[in-house]
Amino acid sequence: MGLLDKFKKKKKQKTDEQPKETVELPPVTEEKDPGAAGWDAIDQEFLRVYPGQTEPKHYGTLVKWIFGGNDPLDGISIYDGGDFYHFVTYGLTELYGKESRNTEFSGYGYEMTLKLKKAGLEDEEAEFRNMCGILQTIARITFTKSECFFPYEYIYTGQMEGMDANRKSKLTGFIVVPDPTVNTLETPNGRVEFRELIGVTDAELKTLGPKGSVAALYEKLGSDLTDWQRESVVAAPEVNKDEENDQ
Repeated sequence: MGLLDKFKKKKKQKTDEQPKETVELPPVTEEKDPGAAGWDAIDQEFLRVYPGQTEPKHYGTLVKWIFGGNDPLDGISIYDGGDFYHFVTYGLTELYGKESRNTEFSGYGYEMTLKLKKAGLEDEEAEFRNMCGILQTIARITFTKSECFFPYEYIYTGQMEGMDANRKSKLTGFIVVPDPTVNTLETPNGRVEFRELIGVTDAELKTLGPKGSVAALYEKLGSDLTDWQRESVVAAPEVNKDEENDQ
């Protein structure tokens, strides 16, 4: 199976329908609609955090979802955070005019973010495209199955390969936390939260059952950076020899 073909959330049963393959998008310059109040609000918040970065690296969608395209997000921007790259999505909220009847929230009420640690990246462009593909895949689940990803939940993919472009990392899934770097926004289209994905290992994910806590794991990690090079902060569970022989 391909990357992220086996998404599970809170260990729900996998549905028969599988996400389509994500198309790698070339960087494009988008001319935003003059009435893109939601988009502009996100831009302004990230400009507050990263002064002077008026033209961050941006991956735009060639054919928009509403026109039959494969990728639901209108775009993904990448800001330079010093020792990490800060990704933010555009499309889970109402970027242009207000369309939904919910006046409190804009669209699904949040955009996704992720901070990818620079150290150890062999091919930055490949990692940018890889991460954009992952974010589009997660957004596609929300658009097609109406499954939102809330703070202190986790995303278990059921795979053992790394999530990095080379499939070598020990990080195989994500936890979700409120992004501590950016503020919740009150836009003309409603409230926009920023929910950050943090890459975690299979062993770490397996601690997040009924007795586990995403908040406790987040505290144990001591960082909100996704670091493809890091080792697990918990030991892998021991394999029961009898069970192994029975298989």
